[in-house]
Amino acid sequence: MTAEDWKVSPQARELHRKSLVWDAHSCLPLRAGADMQALERHRAAGIDYVSINVGMDFNPVEQIMRVMASFRAWLAAHPKDYALALTVEDVRKAKADGKLAVSFDLEGSDMLRGDLAMLRLYRDLGVRQIHLAYNRNNSVGGGCHDAETGLTPFGREVVAEINRLGMLMDCSHTGHKTSMEIMEISRLPVIFSHACVRTLKQHARNIRDDQIDACARSGGVIGVTGIGIFLGQNDNSSETVLRHVDYVAERVGAKHVGFGLDFVFQRGGDEYPPGFKRADWWPPGNEYDTPNRRNVVPEQMPEFTEGLLKRGYSEADIGGILGENFLRAAAATWDRRS
Repeated sequence: MTAEDWKVSPQARELHRKSLVWDAHSCLPLRAGADMQALERHRAAGIDYVSINVGMDFNPVEQIMRVMASFRAWLAAHPKDYALALTVEDVRKAKADGKLAVSFDLEGSDMLRGDLAMLRLYRDLGVRQIHLAYNRNNSVGGGCHDAETGLTPFGREVVAEINRLGMLMDCSHTGHKTSMEIMEISRLPVIFSHACVRTLKQHARNIRDDQIDACARSGGVIGVTGIGIFLGQNDNSSETVLRHVDYVAERVGAKHVGFGLDFVFQRGGDEYPPGFKRADWWPPGNEYDTPNRRNVVPEQMPEFTEGLLKRGYSEADIGGILGENFLRAAAATWDRRS
C-alpha cells in the first residue's frame, strides 16, 4: 500500500502525506522474538509514530523486560524503515527520513514492584508513556473496572516521579477518581492515549465530560480509540470514530484530541502468565465477549483525514488532530528528563 492506494481525495491525500500522523497506542504480541514487521501496515497508512505496549499489570517483570529487549533489538536491526524514538526530535527526523518512529508504553504500575527507581529504568529502555492501573485497583490507584478509589500515597509519589523523569502521564483504563486526582496534581500535560466518550457510548472504559475537561486544562490530549464496543455497538466505522472526535473538539477544542487506535496485531498472540483469568481483567457484562469484535485498522487513518476535511476542520486543526497535538504534549514531557 502506498499513498496512491489511499481511497481519499487528492486534497486529503496530500494533507495526510505532509502531516505528522501519531498513533498513541497499539499492540504487538507480548512475546520475546515477536516479528515487528506487521508495523509496516502503519507506515503504509501514512502513520509516522506509534507507541507500542510492552506490558500490563498482569504481565510479570521478566516478561516485560524480555519483550522490550526483543523489540529494541528488532528496531536496531531494521534501521532503514524504523527508529526507536526517545525525543520529539527523533520523531520529526524519522518522518523526514520516511521511517516509522516507535516508542513503548506500559499499562499499569504493578511492574514497578513498589519501587520508584523502576520508573527510570523503564524510561531509559524506551518507555515514553505510562498509565497507573489497568482496569483493576492496585497499590497506586484505581482501575475503571473496580471499586472506586483514588490515588494512594505511593501513587502520588509515582505521579511526581513520572513528571520528573519525563514520560507522558496517561489515564486510560484508570478509575474516575484516580484519573481526576492525577490530573489535579500533575505538573505536566496528562493524556488519555486510547479512550472514547462516555456520553456517546456508555462503557466503563470510556471517559466522562469532567475527565475530558480536566485533561484539556492540563494541556493534554484525548486519543480517540478504535475499539468497536467503546465506539458504539461493535462499530468500527470511520464515521463513528469522527463522531467521538467531534464531541471532544466541540467541548474543549480541536487542540485536545488525537488518535490512539489500540490496534492489536495478531490478536490472541500474547503470552499470558500461568493462572491468568481473562474475566479478572475484562469482567463479564462489559461486551468484551462480543462475537467478532471489530477494531479500527491502520489503513483507515487516511479516511480520518478525508472525514475531517469534509466536516470543515481547518488544515491546521487537522494537522493537530492527526499528530501535532500529541507531539506538543510529548515535547512538554519527554524533553524535560532528569
